[in-house]
Amino acid sequence: MAKKPSIAKGTRDFTPSEVVKRNYIFDIIKKNFQTFGFQPIETPSFENSDTLMGKYGDEGDRLIFKILNSGDFLNKVDDVSYGSKNSGIITPKISEKALRYDLTVPFARYVVMHQNEIDFPFKRYQIQPVWRADRPQKGRFREFFQCDADVVGSNSLLQEVEFMQLYDAVFSELKLDGVTIKMNNRKILAGIAEVIGAKENLIDFTVALDKLDKIGEEGVKKEMLEKGISEVSIEKASPLFNLTGTNLEQLDALQTLLISSVEGSKGVEELRFIIETISILGLQTANLAIDVTLARGLNYYTGAIFEVGAPEGVKMGSIGGGGRYDDLTGIFGLKDVSGVGISFGLDRIYLVLEELGLFPEAIDQSLQVLFMNLGDKEAFEALKLVTLLRKNGIKADLYPDSAKNQKQENKQFKFAKNRNVPFVIIIGEEELKNNSFTVKNVEKNLQETYQIDKVKDFLKTL
Repeated sequence: MAKKPSIAKGTRDFTPSEVVKRNYIFDIIKKNFQTFGFQPIETPSFENSDTLMGKYGDEGDRLIFKILNSGDFLNKVDDVSYGSKNSGIITPKISEKALRYDLTVPFARYVVMHQNEIDFPFKRYQIQPVWRADRPQKGRFREFFQCDADVVGSNSLLQEVEFMQLYDAVFSELKLDGVTIKMNNRKILAGIAEVIGAKENLIDFTVALDKLDKIGEEGVKKEMLEKGISEVSIEKASPLFNLTGTNLEQLDALQTLLISSVEGSKGVEELRFIIETISILGLQTANLAIDVTLARGLNYYTGAIFEVGAPEGVKMGSIGGGGRYDDLTGIFGLKDVSGVGISFGLDRIYLVLEELGLFPEAIDQSLQVLFMNLGDKEAFEALKLVTLLRKNGIKADLYPDSAKNQKQENKQFKFAKNRNVPFVIIIGEEELKNNSFTVKNVEKNLQETYQIDKVKDFLKTL
């Protein structure tokens, strides 16, 4: 007996209904990307390993899917290396390629390789799948799409302001009210590490702090201790876990705390500019909130960082995030090119819209009109009308198989119901004689007959 097929953990098949809903989100995001002046690019699904490795920190590197070399990939592994059973030694010898972990690092590589063809500042958007060897759970998959927008070649904080407006525009059009855009600045985190005496442990400090909403304050403190951060330093950082007040009040408190840190003070001023500018311009529905514990565990961020939370009451991780990365292209040899970008988490946005019932009611309506097939002559006349309706932009189709009896006619009606088709058109012997067609409104269970030459009257009802 054949083995039952399956798919890899963390991946999914998508039904027609799911694809339509995903495309609805894609279309709104893409439209707003274009409205804000971003241009599309695409990069390969896999990159050279050295392009990706070392760009996301130790945790990120472990989640990168490696691709085995073609042919006898073990041939280049000597007995000593093979006997060590050390993946860190063996992997570079058997794998030179890897699936992309995100779209930002490949974008930085793209900018460096195409720098002579690009007009700076360069605003690009990219909507493609990425892969992470993460533990699958609700809202977290091993294969998923990212929808990114980035600007490279400008140091202006107006770019950060624009990205807040872009987030707001997309979520407003999706009717996803009440999302919260959380903001912090890596300079602030570096300043905090400096003033509490943990400057040498900056990465460990930020990685642990970024897990506050997952493992709680005690869990964060425990991880910091395990990473070699002293109890004295952790105690000095404790007030940050419960910082309260308005955005400007929190910034004032941080300004006082970081007065001895030049870098930290600069981070506070950068956030202050963004928040004060947004307060003047305004947002439609999104909320902007300082979150000093927000760290985003990616090493390439150097300035402002963002994370979007779902509306209150929806249990879901972040549905978007991003930040500024002044040094990323420098890794590939292009110095002094600042960048900033954001990403929309399509899969999580989908789950949130589904939970809140925010998809349009008719979104599953893949067909507006289905013609019954009651015989060869009838089908031929129906096909003429199908062609006419399609030319007028109507989603129309003819059932392919002819009905020989009532049971088969019922089967065609059932097909229309399952496809959520609002109108079924019947052309039978009577309609052929009278040069007409009968329209059945499935939802209202009403019928009306039109002459063939009056088809425009029917079109007006759609």
